[in-house]
Amino acid sequence: MRKLILQLALWITVGATFLACSSPTSEGRTSRIPETLTVSKEKLLDKIKGAWAGQVIGCTFGGPTEFRYQGTMIQDYVPIAWPDGYVKSCMTRSPGLYDDIYMDLTFVDVFERLGLDAPVDSFALAFATAGYSLWHANQSARYNILHGILPPASGHWLNNPHSDDIDYQIEADYAGIMSPGMPNTASGISDGIGHIMNYGDGWYGGVYVGAMYALAFVSSDVEFVVSEALKTIPEESPYRKCMADVIRWHSLYPGDWKQTWFECQRKWSQDIGCPEGVYAPYNIDAVINSAYILIGLLYGDGDFSRTIEIATRCGQDSDCNPASAGGILGAIRGYSQIPSYWLDNVKQVEDMNFAYTDISLNKTYEMSYRHALQVIRRNGGTENDSSVVIACQRPVPVRYEKGFEGHYPSGRIALNKSVTALDPVTFEGIGIVFRGNVRGGGSDYEAQVEMSIDGEPVENALLPVSYRTRRNELFWKYQLPKGKHTVTFRWLNPDDAVSVQFGEALIYNDAPLKTAHP
Repeated sequence: MRKLILQLALWITVGATFLACSSPTSEGRTSRIPETLTVSKEKLLDKIKGAWAGQVIGCTFGGPTEFRYQGTMIQDYVPIAWPDGYVKSCMTRSPGLYDDIYMDLTFVDVFERLGLDAPVDSFALAFATAGYSLWHANQSARYNILHGILPPASGHWLNNPHSDDIDYQIEADYAGIMSPGMPNTASGISDGIGHIMNYGDGWYGGVYVGAMYALAFVSSDVEFVVSEALKTIPEESPYRKCMADVIRWHSLYPGDWKQTWFECQRKWSQDIGCPEGVYAPYNIDAVINSAYILIGLLYGDGDFSRTIEIATRCGQDSDCNPASAGGILGAIRGYSQIPSYWLDNVKQVEDMNFAYTDISLNKTYEMSYRHALQVIRRNGGTENDSSVVIACQRPVPVRYEKGFEGHYPSGRIALNKSVTALDPVTFEGIGIVFRGNVRGGGSDYEAQVEMSIDGEPVENALLPVSYRTRRNELFWKYQLPKGKHTVTFRWLNPDDAVSVQFGEALIYNDAPLKTAHP
């Protein structure tokens, strides 16, 4: 109960001030969190600008390789281009690439319009009704919200098969940027907003990223920032154990990022939640992708080019990961210290609005700066005409939560039939997820389909044709009694112009599958 009260207080007040362990200081290469931090307003703005610019650079650089390298690193001989005018070209021709940015800006805009005490439902509604397309945990949350399942239930693993995915991890930058030196305040912000779409390890990805941004304002020591920020994650969580492994492997293999990458693949590359990643090399799980951010930061050792290059070459979500690494390092170094080779491309677009927004980078810099000053004042800091004094916080762990507890992939059934031709599906286990889609008909049509398990109706779902409002998976059910089950479906509002197509079913049981050959 005490932990619950603490977390509620963190969210209501957008964080509380936690005392740290040294005397007042200015930002630098420190191995301790100061009690207070005095920083000029010019420097504060420089770091905020560096955080946003670093994201844009990393996202653009890694865009062409996103999910083209699944379970394999991008070898050194594969060129990754950075021509002059590249960011402007991408923002003009491929504006959807910047979902890392415009997703953040959805939340930044709500803070701008409604203030620091904006209720979480306002963020959820803005997110769910926005014009952009979504995927994975974000899309599942959008569907849930539009059908009356509000946060935190919208991100809970029982309602969202993608709850361990990377989504909030790539959207949490704003929380740390507006909470300089205050990782617990960033965690409090992320408690409400991050549970819109994620839970467990998926939520921890955003908490950790937010904490790293917050501590990037305190120290220029990358190893200190990543290690200290990890204290916001409960020790028993697999997420924290993986990040601790990366930090340990970095100390064992300090000159060989590829060895650490191999160790991650060996121990942490399994995905049990995301239906698209189970039984596939595709992995959008927050754990392994956070590890790639960390590999980039640690082995980059403060060098901007090397940091985003390594984070990209780790593969999988190779635009989001260097965006996070580049943003965190951009906050550490500041906008003025990002090499012109990278920054010149960004300067060409700072007055261009991002897709689905009326917000440019220059507006983003200004809004985040205002929000940071508000958060500093609210959490015990002060300001004068030229500087601020930040009441710094020693990181404390957020509550422990784990999705898919006791559930292990145990098989899959190829279906490849429409609902009208689908025979009863029989399986043995404790959970099942049905992948598929709805095609044809008008864009406003929603197929109404009833799922029954063992003869009992368990859900009457609306399945939109519209891609923007689609249901990622047609149906799922976890925590069934262990044993044999039969699933049937009834289409309640059939339309000859529409096809409700079932692709495959993923089966879960209560123990890992072990294959034994004679």
